Amino acid sequence: MAGWVDIRRDQGKMVFFDMRDMSGKVQCVVLPANTEAIEIAKEIRPEWVLKITGKVNKRPEKNINKDQPNGDIELEILKIEVLNKAQTPPFDVRSDGHEIGEDMRLQYRYLDLRRPRMQKNLRKRGEMIQFIRDYLVNKENFVEIETPILTKTSPEGARDFLVPSRLNKGNFYALPQSPQQYKQMIMVAGFEKYFQIARCFRDEDPRADRAYGEFTQLDLEMSFVEQEDILSLVEKLFTEMIKKVFPEKKITQTPWPRIAHKETMEKYGSDKPDLRKNKEDKDELAFTWVIDFPLFTQQTKNDFYHGSGSAKFAPSHHMFTAPHPDDISLLDSGPTKVRGLQHDLALNGYEVGGGSIRIHDRKVQEKVFDLIGFSEEQKNTFKHMLEAFTFGTPPHGGIAPGIDRLLLAITGESSLRELMSFPKTGEGQDLMMNAPSEATPEQLKELGIKTEPRK
Repeated sequence: MAGWVDIRRDQGKMVFFDMRDMSGKVQCVVLPANTEAIEIAKEIRPEWVLKITGKVNKRPEKNINKDQPNGDIELEILKIEVLNKAQTPPFDVRSDGHEIGEDMRLQYRYLDLRRPRMQKNLRKRGEMIQFIRDYLVNKENFVEIETPILTKTSPEGARDFLVPSRLNKGNFYALPQSPQQYKQMIMVAGFEKYFQIARCFRDEDPRADRAYGEFTQLDLEMSFVEQEDILSLVEKLFTEMIKKVFPEKKITQTPWPRIAHKETMEKYGSDKPDLRKNKEDKDELAFTWVIDFPLFTQQTKNDFYHGSGSAKFAPSHHMFTAPHPDDISLLDSGPTKVRGLQHDLALNGYEVGGGSIRIHDRKVQEKVFDLIGFSEEQKNTFKHMLEAFTFGTPPHGGIAPGIDRLLLAITGESSLRELMSFPKTGEGQDLMMNAPSEATPEQLKELGIKTEPRK
């Protein structure tokens, strides 16, 4: 086998050490009679990379460790090949890691990811994503479609990350805040059932439950559906996923409760209520649907829409959410009274997903743009969508649960950064890669960009 030295114990004539690879750990012993191997064994240190040949022996009954995998066997080492030596790591990679400063952990993230807790978190993440893919494709006939990362800047709800174009100097791409416009175009295209595990980019201040810059979501859209169809699909998908990937977890209530936005605010003071019976139990999962949101709220300086009209409202969800059919007449007389066909998914006090039935009528979409206060220039950034709505657009809707935050709620970890491979710090820095960094004068010249000196 090949792997890393986890821990080494020199007991005079014999040397014991644990070997670790992706499948787990096993105890190894080098006997004094094997003179070549014992000399190498006395030199090895933790985190050295070895290739070993050995014989599997059953441990004596008194030495069996029932609390560890492979605790009933050990490898009698016959040959050791050192593939790579290692310096002493700046911290113990066998510990839980919470006791170590986060900056240090992120600077040496490749070492931090060696610890068992982080290995488990990322493996569970992979299992969860694979289950979602298999379920949607094989059981529900969805099509996985990738959408562009280089797209167009538009006033969609948060600050864009801009990417300069070398071939079109003075123009910029934007990284997608979500695939929202693309997935609606996929519905216009007639695929009817779309999903992807999508990377999303938003220049927002980070929180414990919101990573800086980029995150991952399950993006899902369907045609010819009502809100009930979306809620039912997600409930079945996540219930089966929990049973398979997190069998130790127990869902508090099925079917999941559905609470009107007004009721949850009055009763719990939150639109993401924690309905667990025992909030100290990390294995209890309380999913809750929150519905009947108002379509609009009064716009404030914190809303990143840059509306320019006199009557400016902010969408509760986003500007593509359909108004409740019974409330369309109120768009003219009382916009704040209009209910939206929005649905949020809460889990243990976190909002882990949001979606809606979408607007598919050009006139209604233009009306919403007007209420937000968009200028003609701002509305023109969505010209492609408004035009698409004139070519036979089916009614459609969807949802986008956040993979990172869903895992945060399920595992009970303290931060999203414990569930991501290479996250940024709270200041938006990648300490391992030392990013962001300055561009060279040659790069800036090629792009036609000049930068101002720092103040």
